[in-house]
Amino acid sequence: MHKLPSQERAHILHLLCEGQSIRAVTRLTGASKNTVIKLLTDAGKACMAYHDAYVRDVKAKRIQVDEIWAFTHCKQKNVATAKAAPADAGDVWTWTAICADSKLIVSYFVGGRDGECAMAFMDDLRSRLANRVQLTSDGHKAYLEAVEGAFGGDVDYAILNKIYGTVPEAAKGRYSPAVCLGAKKERIEGSPDPAYVSTSYVERSNLTMRMHMRRFTRLTNGFSKKVENHAYAVALHMMYYNFVRIHSKLRVTPAMAAGVSDRLWEVADIVALVEAEETKTDRKRGSYKKQDA
Repeated sequence: MHKLPSQERAHILHLLCEGQSIRAVTRLTGASKNTVIKLLTDAGKACMAYHDAYVRDVKAKRIQVDEIWAFTHCKQKNVATAKAAPADAGDVWTWTAICADSKLIVSYFVGGRDGECAMAFMDDLRSRLANRVQLTSDGHKAYLEAVEGAFGGDVDYAILNKIYGTVPEAAKGRYSPAVCLGAKKERIEGSPDPAYVSTSYVERSNLTMRMHMRRFTRLTNGFSKKVENHAYAVALHMMYYNFVRIHSKLRVTPAMAAGVSDRLWEVADIVALVEAEETKTDRKRGSYKKQDA
């Protein structure tokens, strides 16, 4: 089976990580759409496995969490009338947890916005931390039970409730949010420092996701058609953000700042992860063929 050279794979992944759509990548590189999607899938799986194995025992002081909305196949309001809509069509939420100091995305989860998904996200976050942290979320009620279930009393937790004004009639139906009139800080557990009760960093991280993944861009046809591919794109972005992209303020990658990595990665290193998984698969296939023979 023909495989793309490593350098060409790295070029394709770099374009995807910098916000190009699948079809734009095919036009720029000459690779087929199926080839690009297959590479995205393989890279996403490899990045998921690496993050799960190596982003562990993170020493952090302050963690901010939030969710960012997108959709797959069609928007939720159109699911009932959509043609051949899969069971997971509609709204899809990406939960993220960022270290306020190193800017490392410690944990992420793709799913719904309900209590069950909140619990899975918080359990994963807790398993990756090496120490007690100060945690800040918005006022989404699903966090309350999830944080209690994952951390118990071993966390300094506060929520930041933002207060918005009414949306002017002329602005209704647009994506511009209502004007924020203020924010109320509320202690939930432990002794969180009020000065650090904030979600600014995680909200800025959400903006980075929208800019670097075409699937998150509003008012385009680049949205995900399958939730699996959406999750793979998120995994690739998180790997790129944590290990490859130098943070403008830190001057190193978040992974280096957090002590998770001791070197600056390149996209070629992500390709190496993909090729390592391919080698394992080829060896297994060769072993099965010998057994059949």
